[in-house]
Amino acid sequence: MTGAVLDWMVQDSQRLAECRHDHPFSLLGPQQLESGQWIVRAWVPEAETVELILDGERLSMQTPHHPWVFEAQCSRDPGHNYKLKIRRGGLEHEQFDPWAFRHEWMGEMDRHLFAEGNHHHIWRRMGAHQCQQGGIQGVMFCLWAPNALTVSVIGNLNSWDGRYHPMQQRLGGIWELFIPELEEGHFYKYEIRTQDGHCYQKADPYGFQHEVRPDTSSIVSHLDGFQWNDDAWISSRDRRNPLDQPISVYEMHLGSWIHAAADDPFIEADGTPRPPVPAADLKPGARLLTYPELADRLIPYVKEQGFSHIELMPITEHPFDGSWGYQVTGWYAPTSRYGTPDEFRAFVDRCHAEGIGVIIDWVPGHFPKDSHGLAFFDGCHLYEHADPRIGEHKEWGTLIFNYSRNEVRNFLVANLVFWFDQFHIDGIRVDAVASMLYRDYLRPDGEWLANEQGGRENTEAVRFLQQANHVLFEHFPGALSIAEESTTWPMVTQPTENGGLGFNLKWNMGWMHDMLDYFELDPWFRQFHQNNITFSIWYTYTENFMLALSHDEVVHGKSHLLHKMPGDDWQKYANTRALLAYMWTHPGKKTIFMGMEFGQRSEWNVWGDLQWDLLNYEPHAGVHLMVKELNALYKQEPALWKDDFDQYGFQWIDCNDNRHSVISFMRRESTSGSWLVVVANFTPQSHSHYKVGVPISGFYEEIFNTDAAKYGGSNLGNLGGKLSDEWGIHGYENSLDLCLPPLSVMVFKHDAKKSLAEASKKKSD
Repeated sequence: MTGAVLDWMVQDSQRLAECRHDHPFSLLGPQQLESGQWIVRAWVPEAETVELILDGERLSMQTPHHPWVFEAQCSRDPGHNYKLKIRRGGLEHEQFDPWAFRHEWMGEMDRHLFAEGNHHHIWRRMGAHQCQQGGIQGVMFCLWAPNALTVSVIGNLNSWDGRYHPMQQRLGGIWELFIPELEEGHFYKYEIRTQDGHCYQKADPYGFQHEVRPDTSSIVSHLDGFQWNDDAWISSRDRRNPLDQPISVYEMHLGSWIHAAADDPFIEADGTPRPPVPAADLKPGARLLTYPELADRLIPYVKEQGFSHIELMPITEHPFDGSWGYQVTGWYAPTSRYGTPDEFRAFVDRCHAEGIGVIIDWVPGHFPKDSHGLAFFDGCHLYEHADPRIGEHKEWGTLIFNYSRNEVRNFLVANLVFWFDQFHIDGIRVDAVASMLYRDYLRPDGEWLANEQGGRENTEAVRFLQQANHVLFEHFPGALSIAEESTTWPMVTQPTENGGLGFNLKWNMGWMHDMLDYFELDPWFRQFHQNNITFSIWYTYTENFMLALSHDEVVHGKSHLLHKMPGDDWQKYANTRALLAYMWTHPGKKTIFMGMEFGQRSEWNVWGDLQWDLLNYEPHAGVHLMVKELNALYKQEPALWKDDFDQYGFQWIDCNDNRHSVISFMRRESTSGSWLVVVANFTPQSHSHYKVGVPISGFYEEIFNTDAAKYGGSNLGNLGGKLSDEWGIHGYENSLDLCLPPLSVMVFKHDAKKSLAEASKKKSD
């Protein structure tokens, strides 16, 4: 019997040495013998001597079975408070024994909820957590890798050697190990050995911080402890319907908004300079701004311009700048390019203090093949489908999540909750929803797999999106969930209980394409394409739409907004102003990409920054001022946003004057009964005595005119407003006799006071 025990011990020890042991707790730590005595076994690779320190005594530990398995007997259960004095390479140190801490981190309920895909706070279990076990401070590592042969924690704590810290396999494919006295800031990965003998080094899928690219390690980082000051903001947000509010969004990429000089580093609180993060190889001497610097510069800018929200292109950790952040490897971590997680928290907190909401791009549709990421994670297709016909975007070089697997859905749904819970964001814009909904998206015949009914719909992705939105609004009722969906999939913004996808906004890609196609035309040809600017009203109430002119429209040879416009420079500026004003007066919430607000000339380049020097030129400063005042008008006039998604909110006056490329309409607000009259002239030809019907008589103040001199226009207009005439047109008994400036949009508001005064004057005359 003794020989059998010895053989078992030798074999298990050898498995440890070869990184093939999945249950180190069965061998290591305190073990009770049949005699009632206890034995402590310590796994200390390459140690010369080890002593057990227990109750003030030092016991020499022996190696009867393997040179690295040290053991010593004691008369009682030593618990976990003993220490090991280790001599290795001529150096001595003392440490607690990791395998003495045997408490199961993932409890039965945690495992159950995770296995069924409903653990909405799974990040509080998975990942690397600073915590106490038995009164000892350290870090608990927890990972899901059900197909792995073994998993080890590697890092600068053990010279990245997978032999030192093998993890214990638990039920449900969970791996755990508590490493005592490990502190925040340690770099780590998981070394995963597969059933067929391959070895992978993976970043933590639930890691809360990662190294700055191009390095890829995870970093032990705390979750809690940040002092938020936005309770009032969050409470107010979740009490109201966001769709009843004015929403104008400044979409941006943090790394290409503005750069700083590398020789002018960010200074830490202790006075030391932070190592600069280079902006780009082709831009030597430039560095990325930090989250604190962006808070100091970006937030006042956005507030001054009057935007209600900032939308950040993906700020989750990603290895390659050229992906714009859309190829994510660190789902639970803001990118370290700009600083720490707490610095990003401070950025959001400051946004809220200044009355600005924060939206982030969320990318659950695909992930990259980088070796340290989710791809082939534990030697099998864990997060992705094995079949490339449903598991790969070949054109993008990325993999598709397996939405049919509960644990994968849980990873994503919990990630959504995580960003709202941990970083207090206010909304998400879900990237590439169309690619998720259709199995044949960007796939030729023969290279896609039909669903169980033989159709092209990705039913698993549909159910995932419904679950994600349902859970989101369950936890955060005032959130924004915005779909970038470019097809005619029905009920995108209908509640999940009604069979919809559950988003509350959808980007209006049709409107965007129609507008850009129209404005790129020579104005003479616009008369033949009037439908481009009117068609959107036919379907605008089928979904809750957000009008978006995004980053996708100013890259890859498409040119920036200003240079899409025909004509000379004056016409380009005027067209830009007219398009933006029409966008702000059209039903739907608003999003524009950075640089559009001042007429950026060059295409967006992720490795460059914006052409801020253009603001020194009057035409660009004029566009800049117009956007600011357009936002101010938008916020102060509920008719422009209150009934965005109710047919009452919009009424055509005339949409048929294609000969002049002129349209006119009203925006209305049901609560107060107020309304605005909008008139747009989309040709360089001005018009005098142009008749526009109005619902009641009186004085109509010209409250906005894109052709104003201060915006860089020709300063034609109506001298502050017009008194209506008793001239019936467009189905109304009264009309305005207007001067229409070239390439312009004007907004008029009935002034009851002046109307009464004019009526009294007319009566007295």
